Amino acid sequence: MAGANSNSGGGQTLHATAIAVDGRAALLFGPSGAGKSDLALRCLMVQAWDGDRSIRAALVADDCVQIEAKSGRVICRSPATIAGLIEVRGIGVVAVPAIMEAEVVLAVHLTTGPVERMPDPADRYEILDLAIPSLRLNPFEGSAALKVLLALTRARTLNPANVLVVAELP
Repeated sequence: MAGANSNSGGGQTLHATAIAVDGRAALLFGPSGAGKSDLALRCLMVQAWDGDRSIRAALVADDCVQIEAKSGRVICRSPATIAGLIEVRGIGVVAVPAIMEAEVVLAVHLTTGPVERMPDPADRYEILDLAIPSLRLNPFEGSAALKVLLALTRARTLNPANVLVVAELP
């Protein structure tokens, strides 16, 4: 898997950024300069709504994410040296609201190319021998942060057919 390095104990370190809502995380993947930290910052700073419920994201890790498999789930956390910190291009390293760990439920691949209008809901990203729902987004679209938060909060666990179940809009 590109971007992953082995660690002792069966875990890995990924070149990614992780944000979470209610203990459920999205991993943001892309090469250096692709907009991972920028998109994460926008996710952290926006308050979104899902029906009548307010959604606020917290940082798990910026640019370097430790992951491990536990009981059939992928858990992510930040290395201690960068916990609670995010790089804000043009400003520097900034402390933001953060949590210690979260379950990875979504992989977001950043691209500047075209994004499918109606992506395949069965798209998966293999990580630690587990299949995580996956989508592609252009991180610099005005609605990119809201799309990440919507996908993260509406994603449900996989059903027996390995199809992502998404709650319908009210």
